[in-house]
Amino acid sequence: MADLSARVGLGEGLTPVGQLRFTQAGSRQFSTFAYDPAWIENPRAFAIQPDIPLDAGPFHTSGQPGHMHDALAGVFADAAPDAWGRRLLERAYGNGLNEFEYLTLADDACRQGALRFLNDEGEVIRGKAADAVPRLIDLEALTAIARAYEQGKEISPQDMQALAGAGGSGGARPKANIRDGDTLWLAKFTSAHDQQPIERAEVATLLLAESCGIRTPTTRLELAETPYPVALIQRFDRRGAARIPYISARTALAKTGAELGSYTEIVDFMRGNSADAKADFRELFLRLIFTILVSNKDDHLKNHGFLYVGGGQWRLSPMFDVNPAPDRNPHLETAIVEGGSHDRSIMLALENSEFFEIAEADARRMIREAAQRISGNWREAFRRQGISGALARDYEPAFVNEQMEAALALQAISDA
Repeated sequence: MADLSARVGLGEGLTPVGQLRFTQAGSRQFSTFAYDPAWIENPRAFAIQPDIPLDAGPFHTSGQPGHMHDALAGVFADAAPDAWGRRLLERAYGNGLNEFEYLTLADDACRQGALRFLNDEGEVIRGKAADAVPRLIDLEALTAIARAYEQGKEISPQDMQALAGAGGSGGARPKANIRDGDTLWLAKFTSAHDQQPIERAEVATLLLAESCGIRTPTTRLELAETPYPVALIQRFDRRGAARIPYISARTALAKTGAELGSYTEIVDFMRGNSADAKADFRELFLRLIFTILVSNKDDHLKNHGFLYVGGGQWRLSPMFDVNPAPDRNPHLETAIVEGGSHDRSIMLALENSEFFEIAEADARRMIREAAQRISGNWREAFRRQGISGALARDYEPAFVNEQMEAALALQAISDA
């Protein structure tokens, strides 16, 4: 039986927030979080996630077989490495790590959001893999290490720890955090197993989203002239040295296990918690339309998020992890309506625009304008990132399909 604990602090000032206690007993893992009384009295205090209110606690969470992430409350799981980072930590420190170890072995400088974890002496737990975050000029070397790791080649302990320390949070694809001056970026590497130019396509699609009026992180392609380009995406949970509190939509909606969610549930959360709910409703609807029109395969709840803006309120984070999938079934990871189907359908989105407090005439215009911009510009957007000819034709079904046709065919109606 293992009993572990950490003090939880906030931001660069390490403002005390509470205490996290973790227990592993055989195959069982569970944790308890309690707010620090000083935090509750702090005039700038806020609930670190909506279902962990300041006036209650302690809060208990328990992992279940196949969903051991739930051994930590959502906001802590959001800060922990996902599949890629976990594999790196296992390679560096051995299998059998528990959820607390995944969280605290990762580099403090790279964790998502603003929460920090301290030992009993009040020192930041920086993770054994921690070292200086790699610089942009180290990108090519780091790319080679990641590729060697994926190919099962021998890697020195020093290189392994450098890669593990910079791994950060995210999905299953190879990545690392990179510092360029005072700015922190997420570098997403071309995988040794890729059959398509996924990083080029993600950069092109994010830039296409920006051209449609969607808020996106600053994004660019590095090593573009090599066979292994890297997508660089600026970390939106940082403002210089300052860390911005972050929660995923999964955490915001208090989902656990294999529970899925819906866009209308996200709307319900924003209605009670957003600093500008109507603007966020509109932004989310536009993202839904874009997701459908580019056949985005990655719109699950971990790929929607919120940044804390003060006063107990949150705003939608910039859009991220957008990957057009020409070869996937036409389904959304997140349903449009709670309890509804997961069909990737423009007409279903239009029929439910009222849930986003958008009039039908306005929704039709938004859909048609997005479709015209995407349809008219996706090829050029891809070409600029080095995807043309046969490679571009491979992606065509993601952009040229019956949903795009339906969107382009929408007729304007009067508001009367």
